[in-house]
Amino acid sequence: MNIPNSLTILRILLIPCYIELLVEGKYGWALIVLIVAGLTDALDGVIARVTNQHTRLGAVLDPLADKLLLTSGFITLSMIHLIPSWVTILVVSRDLILLLGTAVAHFTDSRVDITPTFLGKGTTFLQLSYIVLVIFLTSRHIDLAVMLPLLFGMVSFTLLSGLHYLYRGYRHTSAINS
Repeated sequence: MNIPNSLTILRILLIPCYIELLVEGKYGWALIVLIVAGLTDALDGVIARVTNQHTRLGAVLDPLADKLLLTSGFITLSMIHLIPSWVTILVVSRDLILLLGTAVAHFTDSRVDITPTFLGKGTTFLQLSYIVLVIFLTSRHIDLAVMLPLLFGMVSFTLLSGLHYLYRGYRHTSAINS
């Protein structure tokens, strides 16, 4: 097991701590754990590039760890009523639809372009920013209403990127079947 993969596994192992801290209302500590997890994400990528330690396991684990961290954050924050449940439903549904599409493509031996797009990267950035700010503002007892512009931007990017990925998949499968 190389260092980048070990850091990714550490990030996955931090998720239960992060969730427990949120549930207990220890938002400052939850934010610290989330920041540490983010640092491991950055560090594993740098180390993998610099030392040329790219592995198939890392290629699967790294995005999985990121999705688990984000998804668990949305679900937990929704369950403790810090974010609207419809936001979590939208975020998780988008990811499940994309995962299902990728699985179908894999099982039907269709090649699918899963490279991230600007909209996909923007969605991830806005979702992470939203979660971090919800936790930070809650830890400071600041009204979350100040985040409505970010919420609507994040929701818009989530919808647009989901539709764009679906369009790319549809276009690809239509080209194959023609």
